[in-house]
Amino acid sequence: MKELLRTNDITVIAFATALLDSAGIDCFTFDVNMSVLEGSLGIMPRRLMVLDRDLFMAEAIMRDAEVDLGRE
Repeated sequence: MKELLRTNDITVIAFATALLDSAGIDCFTFDVNMSVLEGSLGIMPRRLMVLDRDLFMAEAIMRDAEVDLGRE
């Protein structure tokens, strides 16, 4: 699995997930339950992961939708 994007904004995760679902690309959100450790402040970024073979296509879909991938 490869990291596609990293963000604190849950709406970006939802939007990106919808885009990938419509393209038939499976994705998984990591660090969803980190709010237990941070006290529900939303300071810990969540990661959206895709399979290695889908990374190139997923990045292209995010670029087309102008989604900031949040990684350097």
